[in-house]
Amino acid sequence: MEVTEMIWALDIAMLLFLVIAAVAAISVKDLLSSVIILSLYSLVMAIVWVELRAVDVAFTEASVGAGVTTVLFMLAIMRTAGRYEE
Repeated sequence: MEVTEMIWALDIAMLLFLVIAAVAAISVKDLLSSVIILSLYSLVMAIVWVELRAVDVAFTEASVGAGVTTVLFMLAIMRTAGRYEE
Protein backbone atom coordinates (compact mmCIF):
# COMPACT_ATOMS: atom_id res chain seq x y z
CA MET A 1 0.00 0.00 0.00
CA GLU A 2 1.42 3.37 -0.98
CA VAL A 3 1.55 6.37 1.28
CA THR A 4 -1.12 8.25 -0.70
CA GLU A 5 -3.48 5.29 -0.43
CA MET A 6 -2.92 5.18 3.32
CA ILE A 7 -3.65 8.90 3.57
CA TRP A 8 -6.88 8.46 1.60
CA ALA A 9 -7.89 5.59 3.87
CA LEU A 10 -7.22 7.77 6.92
CA ASP A 11 -9.22 10.63 5.40
CA ILE A 12 -12.18 8.36 4.76
CA ALA A 13 -11.95 6.90 8.26
CA MET A 14 -11.94 10.38 9.81
CA LEU A 15 -14.87 11.44 7.64
CA LEU A 16 -16.87 8.40 8.69
CA PHE A 17 -16.00 9.04 12.34
CA LEU A 18 -17.15 12.66 12.03
CA VAL A 19 -20.48 11.67 10.49
CA ILE A 20 -21.06 8.94 13.09
CA ALA A 21 -20.08 11.27 15.94
CA ALA A 22 -22.41 14.00 14.70
CA VAL A 23 -25.35 11.60 14.48
CA ALA A 24 -24.50 10.07 17.85
CA ALA A 25 -24.24 13.46 19.56
CA ILE A 26 -27.80 14.37 18.60
CA SER A 27 -29.17 10.87 19.22
CA VAL A 28 -27.79 10.22 22.70
CA LYS A 29 -30.19 10.93 25.56
CA ASP A 30 -27.50 11.48 28.21
CA LEU A 31 -26.17 15.04 28.08
CA LEU A 32 -22.73 14.19 29.45
CA SER A 33 -22.24 11.55 26.78
CA SER A 34 -23.29 14.05 24.16
CA VAL A 35 -20.73 16.57 25.41
CA ILE A 36 -17.97 13.96 25.33
CA ILE A 37 -18.90 12.96 21.78
CA LEU A 38 -18.87 16.61 20.70
CA SER A 39 -15.47 17.03 22.30
CA LEU A 40 -14.11 14.05 20.35
CA TYR A 41 -15.69 15.50 17.22
CA SER A 42 -13.83 18.77 17.77
CA LEU A 43 -10.58 16.94 18.39
CA VAL A 44 -10.86 14.99 15.14
CA MET A 45 -11.80 18.19 13.31
CA ALA A 46 -8.60 19.77 14.63
CA ILE A 47 -6.66 16.85 13.15
CA VAL A 48 -8.45 17.34 9.84
CA TRP A 49 -7.54 21.05 9.84
CA VAL A 50 -3.89 20.18 10.49
CA GLU A 51 -3.96 17.74 7.59
CA LEU A 52 -5.39 20.50 5.39
CA ARG A 53 -2.46 22.69 6.52
CA ALA A 54 -4.68 25.20 8.29
CA VAL A 55 -2.81 25.07 11.57
CA ASP A 56 -4.26 28.33 12.90
CA VAL A 57 -7.79 27.02 12.44
CA ALA A 58 -6.77 23.69 13.99
CA PHE A 59 -5.37 25.44 17.04
CA THR A 60 -8.56 27.45 17.44
CA GLU A 61 -10.71 24.34 17.00
CA ALA A 62 -8.69 22.43 19.58
CA SER A 63 -8.64 25.20 22.16
CA VAL A 64 -12.19 26.49 21.76
CA GLY A 65 -14.05 23.46 20.42
CA ALA A 66 -12.46 20.68 22.44
CA GLY A 67 -11.32 22.78 25.40
CA VAL A 68 -13.39 25.75 26.46
CA THR A 69 -16.73 24.60 25.07
CA THR A 70 -16.43 21.20 26.72
CA VAL A 71 -15.66 22.77 30.08
CA LEU A 72 -18.57 25.22 29.78
CA PHE A 73 -21.00 22.46 28.78
CA MET A 74 -19.86 20.27 31.68
CA LEU A 75 -20.26 23.15 34.13
CA ALA A 76 -23.75 23.82 32.77
CA ILE A 77 -24.66 20.15 33.19
CA MET A 78 -23.34 20.13 36.77
CA ARG A 79 -25.38 23.22 37.66
CA THR A 80 -28.61 21.82 36.18
CA ALA A 81 -30.29 18.43 36.40
CA GLY A 82 -28.00 17.04 33.71
CA ARG A 83 -30.31 14.28 32.50
CA TYR A 84 -32.94 14.22 29.84
CA GLU A 85 -36.07 12.60 31.16
CA GLU A 86 -39.20 11.87 29.19
